[in-house]
Amino acid sequence: MILERINQLVDYAINHGLITYEDRIWAINRLLEKLRIGSYESVEFKECDDLQQILSEIIEYAGENGLLEGEGTVYSDLFDASVMGLLTPPPHDVIKTFKDKYSVSPESATEWYYDFSKSTDYIRTYRVKKDLKWVTHSVYGDIDITINLSKPEKDPKAIAAAKSAPQSGYPKCLLCAESEGFSGNLRYPARQNHRIIPMDLYGEKWYLQYSPYVYYNEHCIVLCSEHRPMQINRALFERMMDFITILPHYFLGSNADLPIVGGSILSHDHMQGGRYVFAMEKAPVIKDLYFDGYSDVEAGIVKWPLSVIRLTSKNRKQLLDLAEKILDNWRVYSDKDYFIFAETDGEKHNTITPIARRKGESYQLDLVLRNNITTEEYPLGVYHPHQDKHNIKKENIGLIEVMGLAVLPSRLKKEMADLEYAILENRDLEKDEELSKHSKWFDSFKDKYTFTKENTWEILQQQIGNTFVAVLEDAGVYKCNEKGLKGFLKFTDTVNSKK
Repeated sequence: MILERINQLVDYAINHGLITYEDRIWAINRLLEKLRIGSYESVEFKECDDLQQILSEIIEYAGENGLLEGEGTVYSDLFDASVMGLLTPPPHDVIKTFKDKYSVSPESATEWYYDFSKSTDYIRTYRVKKDLKWVTHSVYGDIDITINLSKPEKDPKAIAAAKSAPQSGYPKCLLCAESEGFSGNLRYPARQNHRIIPMDLYGEKWYLQYSPYVYYNEHCIVLCSEHRPMQINRALFERMMDFITILPHYFLGSNADLPIVGGSILSHDHMQGGRYVFAMEKAPVIKDLYFDGYSDVEAGIVKWPLSVIRLTSKNRKQLLDLAEKILDNWRVYSDKDYFIFAETDGEKHNTITPIARRKGESYQLDLVLRNNITTEEYPLGVYHPHQDKHNIKKENIGLIEVMGLAVLPSRLKKEMADLEYAILENRDLEKDEELSKHSKWFDSFKDKYTFTKENTWEILQQQIGNTFVAVLEDAGVYKCNEKGLKGFLKFTDTVNSKK
């Protein structure tokens, strides 16, 4: 059986362009060595393109023969990444193929690289498919909702083992280029089957890779070759423009550079992009803006729950000059009437989440105004999901959520399934230890509906989506209403008043 799986895996690698037919004997021998099999004979086997099935049976063999260091997903992931690493081409071959494809078109290059990243099992498509996804209609457009199930959860034994395992400073973080080919450990995922593409952005060396969790189509990460903190500045805007010049079919954005309103990794400078149209991109401008000295730039306030200034121009320099001026003004801007404070007790609060894209020959840059101030009433952030919504979303509102895609915690799959049954059984949620967190949330809409087996899950989906929209509204420094627009215009007026 194991020899059949080895042959199937080698054929899979040939069929997906990871190796050639001439590599077949070499590849079989590498796998025999990995699995500590001392002899081999030709066997009949059926071709199989189901990588998950092939690898799961190889993992099963490895477990039965003492080749895994422990039980659970963490250990099996470490092992199967090392198996696929044996069949993954070296970086120089991958880079050459990318360049060859790019000479045909940027789309050909990224399409090939994305398929390659799935074929090597770096992107575990069978896990991504488990994510729950739907669309919620709102006044701001169609909002994408996902319950993320692709990230494997560590079991208690693996967590305990990781605590006692020796620590290493290499690689420094998950986004370091040194992750390419790294064998991994209990604290750090294996990346033997991972390859990255070098890019020159504004005179610096950066790398392109895809996210292993692909929250949307061709979800890419662009990471700095140097391990340094995130920083929103003119140089970042320049790099974003370079990127969308090289890959004009992709958008590129950056998380903000401050805690609470930033992403989960602030210690390594990086951006995220891809080939997807988010609801925010489709949102219309509701108020035109005019900035003296920037006649080539179309500007306006976007109809969106967060506070967005959209700039569009064929004149790259003028667009970036204005973007830099808006950023610099926002960094120091305060308005106590709208509870906006640039700094308190020496801590800076204002920053921007920028998103860049091409519109034909024009460049477009969305600047999302952010503020991370906290209070006793809102200890996690005034412009952060408020406590009444923490049963659905408590985590930071980063770049992906800002654009209109909810990445909700995996716990919601079970909790919502349990809640569905509890609703149909008319149970008292307050008396349920696991579901009591959702009691007040359910009370807020239960009288609007008659719940049946056929509609309860659909209603819960809609209410989860509505709650996420409200979360985005919490994150907006200026609310999308008449009062908010008035305050927004007070700020934009300061951009015109400062020369």
